[in-house]
Amino acid sequence: MPIITSTYKPPFWAKRSFVSTVFSGLARTVNGVEQTRERIILPDSDFLDLDWSYANSTSNKVVILLHGLEGHAQRPYITGTAKLFNDNGIDACAVNFRGCSGEPNKLYRSYHSGATEDLEAVVNYILKHKDYSDIYIKGISLGANMALKYVGERNHVPKELKAVIAVSTPCHLKGSCDALLSLKNKHYAIRFLDHLKKKLKPKLEQFPNDISIEDYNSIKSLIDFDHVYTSRAHGFKDAYDYYDKASCLQFLPNVKIPSLIINALNDSFLSASCYPVKEAKENPNVYLEMPKYGGHVGFIDKGNVYYNERRALEFVSELN
Repeated sequence: MPIITSTYKPPFWAKRSFVSTVFSGLARTVNGVEQTRERIILPDSDFLDLDWSYANSTSNKVVILLHGLEGHAQRPYITGTAKLFNDNGIDACAVNFRGCSGEPNKLYRSYHSGATEDLEAVVNYILKHKDYSDIYIKGISLGANMALKYVGERNHVPKELKAVIAVSTPCHLKGSCDALLSLKNKHYAIRFLDHLKKKLKPKLEQFPNDISIEDYNSIKSLIDFDHVYTSRAHGFKDAYDYYDKASCLQFLPNVKIPSLIINALNDSFLSASCYPVKEAKENPNVYLEMPKYGGHVGFIDKGNVYYNERRALEFVSELN
């Protein structure tokens, strides 16, 4: 324990991983979420933009929402959770990682799967400036890895932090990278790389001492991007060093608060090493749910409330 038997049953048309993943990423819309933006300054002088949405009545609970690779706080997988939690009396703080809020960040560095220093800054800001007794974190994909690494890499977390929910989690980053680079995921990999390179290009002029046009032109794949940019910009030796040190898998044995991982068995972005069965069986705080279907963040369900969103609310509600 605790391996959780999933009850997720998608519509018949959404059983294929490709269909559920693409529909959820490109076709889903969520209405009725009013967000208010707040900018916080980080210790290194860079900034993060936080998009807040609130419950109808004053709440002493908040969920911090972390998006995935090249996402932002207006993606439906973020606003869907925000809406459900707001409707159930819980405020939502949707984080835009550095450079993801529509405005380039100030520094050469940006964000990555293990940048828990930025999550720590958000948690500390909320603790200092807001009045919440209960804080939850829900991360999606890259954000899920970050959330679990944050709670697992430290011996103590704030007493107000009650739970983590991690969805479509690349627990082992090298395995997930290998999966993304496989032929079946070629279209996804090309799309991600295109977004990443477009965002990196302006930094060629801003930071000529950090990256050259030759470096930029050498980036032909996601692993090249991590070799040339992600690793060097964030203090790692190379992409493999980054994958090794930033993966949350190694930190799961030290997780000390209830943490739910929902990884679909047909998620083509995840390798076998991204399903931490052993870690869940050995740590009573790590709950692993492996639905047969769901693709990558594609847990389509009734009423435009996704299964992972409903499970997240159930998980935190059961703590009370």
